[in-house]
Amino acid sequence: MCGIVGFTGRRRAAPILLDGLAKLEYRGYDSAGLAVRDGDEPAQVVKAVGKLRNLAEKTDGGAALAGCCGIGHTRWATHGAPSLINAHPHVSGSGVSSGSDAVESQVVGVHNGIIENCSELKAKLERHGYTFYSDTDTETAVKLVDYYYKKYKLGPVDALTRAMVRIQGSYALALMFQDYPGEIFAARKDSPMILGVAEGETYLASDVPAILNDTRNVYYIGNQQAARLSPGEIHFYDLNGDEVELPLTEITWDAQAAEKGGYQHFMLKEIHEQPAAVRDTLNSLLKDGWIDLSGAGLTEEVLQSVSSIHIAACGSAWHVGVAAQYVLEELAEVPVRVELASEFRYRRLLLDENALVIVISQSGETADTLAALREAKRRGARTLAVVNVVGSTIAREADSVLYTLAGPEIAVATTKAYSAQLMAMYALAVQLALVRGKLTEDEYTGYIEELAALPDKIARILEDKGRIQWFAAKFANARDIFFLGRGADYAASLEGSLKMKEISYIHSEAYAAGELKHGTISLVEDNTLVIGVLTQSNLYEKTISNMAECKARGAYLMGLTCYGHYSIEDTADFTVYIPKTAPCFTGLLAIVPLQLLGYYTSVAR
Repeated sequence: MCGIVGFTGRRRAAPILLDGLAKLEYRGYDSAGLAVRDGDEPAQVVKAVGKLRNLAEKTDGGAALAGCCGIGHTRWATHGAPSLINAHPHVSGSGVSSGSDAVESQVVGVHNGIIENCSELKAKLERHGYTFYSDTDTETAVKLVDYYYKKYKLGPVDALTRAMVRIQGSYALALMFQDYPGEIFAARKDSPMILGVAEGETYLASDVPAILNDTRNVYYIGNQQAARLSPGEIHFYDLNGDEVELPLTEITWDAQAAEKGGYQHFMLKEIHEQPAAVRDTLNSLLKDGWIDLSGAGLTEEVLQSVSSIHIAACGSAWHVGVAAQYVLEELAEVPVRVELASEFRYRRLLLDENALVIVISQSGETADTLAALREAKRRGARTLAVVNVVGSTIAREADSVLYTLAGPEIAVATTKAYSAQLMAMYALAVQLALVRGKLTEDEYTGYIEELAALPDKIARILEDKGRIQWFAAKFANARDIFFLGRGADYAASLEGSLKMKEISYIHSEAYAAGELKHGTISLVEDNTLVIGVLTQSNLYEKTISNMAECKARGAYLMGLTCYGHYSIEDTADFTVYIPKTAPCFTGLLAIVPLQLLGYYTSVAR
């Protein structure tokens, strides 16, 4: 995920751009660059490969670049290998060879996304005399805008909207034109971008944390819209070049919420923020002790009419869907199907008029999830979004929205957003069960009490993290790790395995424990770490039996279960206990030790 920033105003731009890029480092990158203009002077472009500090050193923390208007970028390579020549910003002329040049090019730009018809557009431009210096799709986009700018001579907005019509794929573009000093032009399709304003200053970024210290007033630019930024002022345009009005949104996050706050890493901080995230999300859905979803448009009549539920999401959000499937079917007795969003959009969907399609996304901008939402709407299904970002594209386009109150999540390996999403889905399941007559009022009240107790139980788990840290150090050099579970424990195993592999880079897989014998057990050898999740009492003995099979083949066993299931210690070599709760809600507690295990293993490595 590339990160882009932009600034125009009264202050020197480069230090502000560098600070914004630093707050987007969580997106991952291999190179970085800035383009800054000082009045009518040509843009000064500086690039560096590797860490952002290399760019900061090259520009003396931004002090070496004069000018109050600029754009910046951290690149995650898609088209072309990581290199100085492929780093952004890109120009419509002959490029930046030394990594620090003043360029006379008409257009300078940065881009996040993937242009799918890059080869076709590049061939068109070559026929019109353009030459290319990089392997990137971004250079093609910049030169396409330059081509339309020079051909039609109607100005930057017209050139940009014409290019948007031709470009296929996703993009968040920020461009500067030589003829328009002090201004930035932007466009967006399926890639995140927010624009902020303050007195006499205007900001652009891929995500809110990049500008949170400078302004809380932001615009969420719509899909296939363009924008013209000047100091303290923004104008928006549709594909026809007609000006449109967008609402201004005030960000309510505390700026400190996007800082580490004394923790070594954002991930550890966000793991510890889970009690608050889960509590705030539940409280936002409670009214006088009852779950109230009417604010999301989910009235009793709507919930009673639901014939089936289809959940579409990606990554950890998909694991939320898998976990929610068990709860929705058990409590509300409604059939649920969970699909990866990247598959959902290409399936022949069997949706009747009363089907509810739920899409889950922290950012509200996940491309495949957004595409799944649009496909569901195209087929006439009612849609519900579970998102964390107010004003995001998915939130705007869904029929109904359940907001999670996790605050900004900086770590790419999601923790508190996952837990907040799961809490929202639990609340939906309980309310759906009540209105469909599957729960008595006493049962309903009991479930709400269990939900309200979960934040404190998460806090208790976090107090015992020292044992998990010790265990993680012991197995930090593991080659393979297998997670096992049945039912809802299988869903927790999926997420625990993902946390392990995505941050420690250890090969890790999750299996439904009953499937172990179908080939997978042949991979278990001496000292292979096998982690069993056993929070479901009715499946406890069966999973114990599966773990014993692994132990017979030399595996080292870690068990994760609820207090009271002490017989596990006869089989497991190391055991982690979580507080008891309603069996259908244990997934929210079981995931916390697994997040800690993944984190501490990564640190130990």
